[in-house]
Amino acid sequence: MRMTETKQNVLYVRMLGGFSIRWNGKLIAGGSKASESQLTSLLQILIHSRAHGVTRDRLEELLFEDRDMANVHHALQSVIYNTKKKLQKAGLPPANYIEQRKGVFFWTEDIPLVEDASEFERLCREAEAEEDPETKIALYQEAAHWYTGEFLPNQTAVIWVAQEARRLKEMFCACVEHGAAMLRKNQDYFQLEELGMLASKIDPLADWETLTMEAMVSLGRYDEARRLYDDTVQFYFNEQGLRPSRKMLEQLERLGAGMQHQHEALDVIQAELSGKSDDFPGGYLVSYPIFVGIYRMVERMLERGGQSVYLMLCTVIDGKGNPLRDGPMLEELTKRMGDSVRRSIRRGDAMCQYGKGQYLALLVNTTRENCSVVQNRINDRFIVGRQRTKIQYYINSVFWVPPLELTDPGMRRTE
Repeated sequence: MRMTETKQNVLYVRMLGGFSIRWNGKLIAGGSKASESQLTSLLQILIHSRAHGVTRDRLEELLFEDRDMANVHHALQSVIYNTKKKLQKAGLPPANYIEQRKGVFFWTEDIPLVEDASEFERLCREAEAEEDPETKIALYQEAAHWYTGEFLPNQTAVIWVAQEARRLKEMFCACVEHGAAMLRKNQDYFQLEELGMLASKIDPLADWETLTMEAMVSLGRYDEARRLYDDTVQFYFNEQGLRPSRKMLEQLERLGAGMQHQHEALDVIQAELSGKSDDFPGGYLVSYPIFVGIYRMVERMLERGGQSVYLMLCTVIDGKGNPLRDGPMLEELTKRMGDSVRRSIRRGDAMCQYGKGQYLALLVNTTRENCSVVQNRINDRFIVGRQRTKIQYYINSVFWVPPLELTDPGMRRTE
């Protein structure tokens, strides 16, 4: 499992999800106020590369980069000397902490050391080589617990750190995927749920929630799976303005296919299906996947003719006409626009949030001219005083005619 500092006289080094070095419970370097000094960088480089060491030239390059120094060799020796003094003063036993052998620098083997990144990689390698299925799964699970976050997350601008972070992240993804595949094969859905929850906590916005949803559906816990889906979609919208991925939509479809009900009379079923409890006078606000289903159903209905349906995209833009993609006001403006759209369309129209600062509305049995009327209603509710932000509208017929951008005076800032 993840690193616990239980043994005395062992140097515990954390590089995943943060940086710290501890000796017998005492913080030696790093922590919440981790310094990016050359001393700290030297320790990170040598400890993480202790298996093969680092050549003098490479160490000087990593520590001093392209700085114009009169004597870079002297500067390196000075950093090493000061590092040794600080380590001994911090309470480490006397030792030659940084050794030099034939032009290659090594971290000493005289002091026992546990580094989380190295332990994680070791377990991944052992899992890959293991042939016994049960042992293999256990190793993958243990490795996943060791990966507690990105490698040295506060130093991602450093090239070697960014490269190593990417490599270890790819190993973590492979570890979770291989472990999940084996748990799925064994129908061990309790462990699969735990693995999905762990992965989504460590690496959010990476779709690992689909593993947890898969486990819940397989265990028949449909309500929990549905709540997790709704919470995840909302989280992705709020954090990145992302729509549900194909994997999440597949899990939603599987959720719907797996749900079973007891036999009931038609009137009981119809009462359950009815949305009469929703007495909101405006449009029908749904999640994006449900909106997709409604849209496809409407497409099929239009094959019979008799109705005119339009799809409208509403986007918050700034005073220069550029879509707002981030900022403290975007969340409030998105919410206000959603409320304006919902109150401006009819009860039989459907709408959903498409991303940060965007809403889709499906306007049923209307005309293109009436779409402009709807737009004016939205503007009247959305634009307050002399605000510079406004809404940009695009409207398509569901029959896929070329898009039309509406730019009537209602979009312009009120003076």
